[in-house]
Amino acid sequence: MISVIIPHLNQPEALERGLQALSSQTGIKDDHELIVVDNGSICLPEAICARYGATLLFQPVPGPGPARNMGVAAAKGDILAFIDADCLPSPTWLAAIEERFARTPQAPILGGDVRILQQRPGQPTWLEAYESVFAFRMKKYIEEKGFTGGGNLAVRSWVFSQVGEFLGINIAEDTEWGQRASRMGHRVQYEPTMIVYHPARRSFAELCDKWDRHIAHDFLEIRGQSNWWMRWMVRALAVLVSPLAELGRIAVSNRLTGLRARLLAIYGVIRIRLYRARKMLAIGMGGGGVQAAARWNRQ
Repeated sequence: MISVIIPHLNQPEALERGLQALSSQTGIKDDHELIVVDNGSICLPEAICARYGATLLFQPVPGPGPARNMGVAAAKGDILAFIDADCLPSPTWLAAIEERFARTPQAPILGGDVRILQQRPGQPTWLEAYESVFAFRMKKYIEEKGFTGGGNLAVRSWVFSQVGEFLGINIAEDTEWGQRASRMGHRVQYEPTMIVYHPARRSFAELCDKWDRHIAHDFLEIRGQSNWWMRWMVRALAVLVSPLAELGRIAVSNRLTGLRARLLAIYGVIRIRLYRARKMLAIGMGGGGVQAAARWNRQ
């Protein structure tokens, strides 16, 4: 059995869309169960979960890590599949997980492809065009850094028991968990047919908030290392000039169609890299901002 675990926080419409897609999966042979773990929503999604036969749990400790851990504790399956509430699985997502684990019994952990869900297919906004190229590069993360995102992750339950739980809100919990698993010899493997669609950020401010967290995590990691200040400032300057190196990637990306979408992606990468560089330089000069690491989708 596959146990699908979904952390949720104030996204009822997206959750219903995702549960509907999970209830309509094709090609899967074994049973599966749906477990939603609410993480402090204003209104519990009881009616939504009931419509799709999903188990609803409540985790008051903030963060997707503790929510996923509670889902794991209640799961009955020998395979644990993690997806986020705002993500939309492809119609064969569960079948892809099932087939890959059956085909490669030695595979302990799978990470799949995450693509941007366009509100108007073929007519992306600049945020959608930018994130189509630069967000969720899971194959690269898996092969080069040993982790995948918690929004498209499958693991054998006995492997999860060995690796241990996700950590809390003050760390990038899926990155840490994947790299911990890799250090223990449970390497994440990429499965391209395991496809999930994730909406782009709704605004530039939302994208900045994401990068504030990443920058804070990176700063906390490098601070205290030898010659950290010089290395941090050099990294900030590299981010500043990096859009020039991305023009080729945008030009050949198979996730964009047409000149308009590519120009929008170029605009997006210039705008966000300038923001990131300014933020990094400000933190390096003592301008604060590290507290951003302690936030997770809480307004």
